Amino acid sequence: MRYPWVLFDADETLFHFDAFAGLQRMFSRYNVNFDHHAFAEYSELNKPLWVQYQDGEIDAHTLQTERFTRWGERLNVAPATLNQGFLDAMAEICEPLPGARDLISAIKPHAHIGIITNGFTALQDIRLERTGLKSAISTLVISEQVGIAKPDPRIFEHAFEKMGNPPKDKILMVGDNPHSDVLGGMRAGIDTCWLNSDNTPSPAGITPTHQVESLFDLKAWLI
Repeated sequence: MRYPWVLFDADETLFHFDAFAGLQRMFSRYNVNFDHHAFAEYSELNKPLWVQYQDGEIDAHTLQTERFTRWGERLNVAPATLNQGFLDAMAEICEPLPGARDLISAIKPHAHIGIITNGFTALQDIRLERTGLKSAISTLVISEQVGIAKPDPRIFEHAFEKMGNPPKDKILMVGDNPHSDVLGGMRAGIDTCWLNSDNTPSPAGITPTHQVESLFDLKAWLI
């Protein structure tokens, strides 16, 4: 193993996150035909909120309620109730990405495995339990619980403390988002691997230590 500690992002790194399918499932319970137009409207509101959250301008509760405010008014349902229903639906449909189970199984005998996610608490434990990956994860850090989101290096420092403060050159951060996972790892002083499935050029000022197109490629390089 190249690294005795491997930290992963969760959504679209280890787990497929199909927000459209989750929203369709949740809204079907309110007899709403949630189509692509509705999803575009939701995304137009949701995406800027995520940027604000990652920049530390709003907290997790604000993000989770604000993104459902319009629908809450339309359906006369509390936005927090809609948000919980969405997270429940995402837990129901969640599947690991191709190669995720094999990768975790291959790493587990040789290294400690952790997750640092900007996702929300209500989804993480149940998803790990249902996918059978929970026992492999020794460190789980959720931004909602810490009050700090990636790329802020403080969430990484929090993880390092939980890990017993191993040498930083022994830690690798793997993630699909260059702006939170790679930049966050760089700011925390650890090596990074960008899961770049679309072979997108690196954003200015963000330089991953390594990059791969799939978890299969990561396994071949890492072990």
